[in-house]
Amino acid sequence: MDFEDRSLQCSDCGATFTFSAEEQQFFQSKGYTNDPKRCPACREARRAMRYGSNDYRPQRQMFPAVCAECGKETEVPFEPVQGRPVYCSECYQKIRTNQ
Repeated sequence: MDFEDRSLQCSDCGATFTFSAEEQQFFQSKGYTNDPKRCPACREARRAMRYGSNDYRPQRQMFPAVCAECGKETEVPFEPVQGRPVYCSECYQKIRTNQ
Protein backbone atom coordinates (compact mmCIF):
# COMPACT_ATOMS: atom_id res chain seq x y z
CA MET A 1 0.00 0.00 0.00
CA ASP A 2 1.43 3.39 -0.98
CA PHE A 3 1.17 6.22 1.51
CA GLU A 4 1.28 9.95 0.86
CA ASP A 5 1.92 12.76 3.34
CA ARG A 6 -1.33 14.16 4.74
CA SER A 7 -2.14 17.33 6.63
CA LEU A 8 -4.04 16.90 9.90
CA GLN A 9 -5.31 19.38 12.46
CA CYS A 10 -4.21 19.08 16.11
CA SER A 11 -7.13 18.59 18.50
CA ASP A 12 -5.30 20.49 21.28
CA CYS A 13 -3.80 23.59 19.66
CA GLY A 14 -5.54 23.58 16.27
CA ALA A 15 -2.28 23.76 14.31
CA THR A 16 -1.91 21.88 11.05
CA PHE A 17 0.77 19.18 11.04
CA THR A 18 1.99 16.62 8.51
CA PHE A 19 1.26 12.94 9.00
CA SER A 20 4.10 11.64 6.85
CA ALA A 21 4.07 8.52 4.70
CA GLU A 22 6.73 6.99 6.97
CA GLU A 23 4.63 7.65 10.06
CA GLN A 24 1.60 6.11 8.34
CA GLN A 25 3.61 2.98 7.55
CA PHE A 26 4.77 2.83 11.18
CA PHE A 27 1.19 3.20 12.44
CA GLN A 28 0.06 0.42 10.11
CA SER A 29 2.92 -1.87 11.24
CA LYS A 30 1.83 -1.38 14.87
CA GLY A 31 -1.79 -2.13 14.01
CA TYR A 32 -3.00 1.39 14.82
CA THR A 33 -6.22 2.20 12.99
CA ASN A 34 -6.67 5.85 14.03
CA ASP A 35 -4.70 8.86 12.83
CA PRO A 36 -2.83 10.88 15.49
CA LYS A 37 -4.97 13.60 17.10
CA ARG A 38 -2.13 15.80 18.34
CA CYS A 39 0.79 17.52 16.65
CA PRO A 40 4.30 16.42 17.71
CA ALA A 41 4.68 19.44 20.05
CA CYS A 42 1.40 18.70 21.86
CA ARG A 43 2.26 14.97 22.08
CA GLU A 44 5.59 15.89 23.67
CA ALA A 45 3.92 18.30 26.10
CA ARG A 46 1.34 15.67 27.07
CA ARG A 47 4.05 13.08 27.77
CA ALA A 48 6.02 15.57 29.86
CA MET A 49 2.89 16.48 31.83
CA ARG A 50 1.98 12.83 32.39
CA TYR A 51 5.42 11.82 33.65
CA GLY A 52 6.48 15.11 35.21
CA SER A 53 9.56 15.56 33.02
CA ASN A 54 10.88 15.06 29.52
CA ASP A 55 11.64 11.44 30.38
CA TYR A 56 8.95 9.29 28.77
CA ARG A 57 8.99 6.64 31.46
CA PRO A 58 8.38 7.07 35.16
CA GLN A 59 11.46 6.49 37.29
CA ARG A 60 11.80 2.93 38.52
CA GLN A 61 12.12 2.58 42.28
CA MET A 62 15.33 0.81 43.25
CA PHE A 63 16.02 -1.07 46.49
CA PRO A 64 19.38 -1.62 48.19
CA ALA A 65 20.63 -5.22 48.44
CA VAL A 66 23.77 -7.25 49.03
CA CYS A 67 24.76 -9.77 46.35
CA ALA A 68 24.40 -13.35 47.63
CA GLU A 69 27.33 -14.45 45.42
CA CYS A 70 30.09 -11.82 45.83
CA GLY A 71 28.80 -9.70 48.76
CA LYS A 72 28.87 -6.45 46.78
CA GLU A 73 26.29 -3.78 47.63
CA THR A 74 23.92 -3.22 44.72
CA GLU A 75 20.45 -1.94 43.86
CA VAL A 76 17.63 -3.99 42.38
CA PRO A 77 14.26 -2.96 40.86
CA PHE A 78 12.27 -5.10 43.31
CA GLU A 79 12.04 -5.32 47.08
CA PRO A 80 14.25 -8.19 48.27
CA VAL A 81 12.53 -10.92 50.28
CA GLN A 82 14.20 -12.52 53.30
CA GLY A 83 15.55 -15.97 52.46
CA ARG A 84 15.71 -15.42 48.68
CA PRO A 85 19.07 -14.68 47.07
CA VAL A 86 19.68 -11.40 45.28
CA TYR A 87 22.56 -10.97 42.84
CA CYS A 88 24.43 -7.98 41.44
CA SER A 89 24.21 -7.62 37.67
CA GLU A 90 27.61 -9.26 37.06
CA CYS A 91 26.85 -12.34 39.17
CA TYR A 92 23.34 -12.59 37.74
CA GLN A 93 24.76 -12.67 34.21
CA LYS A 94 27.22 -15.43 35.18
CA ILE A 95 24.47 -17.52 36.78
CA ARG A 96 22.11 -16.92 33.87
CA THR A 97 24.75 -17.91 31.31
CA ASN A 98 25.53 -21.17 33.14
CA GLN A 99 21.91 -22.39 33.14
